[in-house]
Amino acid sequence: MDDIKEKSDFIREIIRQYLNNENEEKDNSERSAKTKKIHTRFPPEPNGYLHIGHAKSICLNFGLASEFGGKCNLRFDDTNPTKEEQEYVDSIKEDIKWLGFDWDSREFYASDYFNRLYEFALILIKKGKAYVCDLSSDEIREFRGTLKEPGRESPYRNRSIDENLRLFEEMRLGRYPDGSKVLRAKIDMSSPNLNMRDPIMYRILRRSHHRTKDKWCIYPTYDWAHGQSDSIEGITHSICTLEFEDHRPLYDWFIEQLEIHHPRQIEFARLNLTYTVMSKRMLLMLVEEKHVSGWDDPRMPTISGMRRRGYPPEAIRNFCSQIGVAKADSTVDFAFLEYIIRENLNKNALRAMAILNPLKVIIDNYPEDLSEELTAINNPEDDSAGTRKVPFSKVIYIEKEDFMEEPPGKFYRLAPGREVRLRYAYFIKCESVVKDDKGNILEVHCTYDPQTKGGDAPDGRKVKATLHWVSEKHSIPAEVRLYNHLFAVENPYKTEEGGDFKDNLNPDSLKVLKDCRLEPSLLNVKPGDIYQFERIGYFCVDIGSTKEKIIFNRTVTLKDEWAKIKKSV
Repeated sequence: MDDIKEKSDFIREIIRQYLNNENEEKDNSERSAKTKKIHTRFPPEPNGYLHIGHAKSICLNFGLASEFGGKCNLRFDDTNPTKEEQEYVDSIKEDIKWLGFDWDSREFYASDYFNRLYEFALILIKKGKAYVCDLSSDEIREFRGTLKEPGRESPYRNRSIDENLRLFEEMRLGRYPDGSKVLRAKIDMSSPNLNMRDPIMYRILRRSHHRTKDKWCIYPTYDWAHGQSDSIEGITHSICTLEFEDHRPLYDWFIEQLEIHHPRQIEFARLNLTYTVMSKRMLLMLVEEKHVSGWDDPRMPTISGMRRRGYPPEAIRNFCSQIGVAKADSTVDFAFLEYIIRENLNKNALRAMAILNPLKVIIDNYPEDLSEELTAINNPEDDSAGTRKVPFSKVIYIEKEDFMEEPPGKFYRLAPGREVRLRYAYFIKCESVVKDDKGNILEVHCTYDPQTKGGDAPDGRKVKATLHWVSEKHSIPAEVRLYNHLFAVENPYKTEEGGDFKDNLNPDSLKVLKDCRLEPSLLNVKPGDIYQFERIGYFCVDIGSTKEKIIFNRTVTLKDEWAKIKKSV
């Protein structure tokens, strides 16, 4: 893709060495050695919606395959039917497509390999490398030991091969209750790596699977299925985040014992963003406890939430490319993501005028029955976007904040006796103010200079402010939702003792404005359309918007915090 530029990092260097036969490691797969094509995969667990961290992995895995002329599989690691749903599978596929990537016909599932994985387990049992254990989950945890103390061997560790084969087959046939037995690898209970202390490979679990239904009552663990699934698919480079680094020796051990194709696992730092949590468990909690409207709430860091908020897919890809890949964990400032979004939308979004907090302005000397069509620029960054007509009439709306009856020294917008420019229209001058009995301003009366049409005075006089506006009788009503950070602090994980990450939720993360007014060119907008509301920010038409009730979500403000941060460094 044109926005995935050739670059150099430690993963790409490893792949280049592989393709150039440098430092080639022994590989039992003749096909892999002969073809020398890279084969990656994106392996999500279908237990939630994807977030921006997954977008980084998607861009990396599919991007590497494209860059080096290889292939990338989509594989769902669906080994836990208690948490997985078809809804999540569908959402993941939609998100990847929306980001601009395609797995062609290479859509796979760990459940595709349940028979093979079972056969692999039999091989390990026959080699004396796996055994059926009757310890409870609490006992297994207790026997496992700690980082400072070695584990203890299970009293069932030395069962005979024949007994283990029989028990494992009876587990598969449903002869035992859930949780009563597990199959464990026989490795080393004194290993400094806790993952090597006889990890569980299978557990008894009577749950219907979203694909295999009730065929199985034993399910492989993620650690058992993951590496073998990569091997079955002929993956050359298994690219994971850093939390899997300690699991790599276990994956290697399984593959070496089975003597099957050995993918190379490479770990990189996951994406962390300020004001955001990236735990699917935490995000699910926010959804289930209704702190947000759903997985696609525009405040969520999910790909579907960002899509609903109006983040363009090419901007997200560009963001993932800009932050790059590294070995060390770090946190990216959310302002940098917004900078990338804003940079993209500034070039591509059409302009429109909208008033979020209307204040009525009556132009006393403008003809009562006159309406004009004025020419407005659709995008000053793109000449090909052309122009549009906006109607002008005697009564208009401006933003309440653009008028002050007693302005401070540096307030240059409309005030009594002051003249300002109306965008694309005329100079107007405030003559008087009408208030209610409580002193609230109801309307502002102005006069206009008909010689200033288009926004310039023939006598050369200048004004210090230009205001956007909409004609009252031509405007259309709309609801506008102003989204801010879901969390009020940069690091939501950090809480007071005994606290909870939800204590850091931002009570002002959403403000709904129901009485907004839009210029009439926005009457036929469709969900997903994105505009720059002049002088305000970028806004996207919400998926729930209709012609009868138009709803816009604020994507990002015009104010560029990242530019300020860069200048201060």
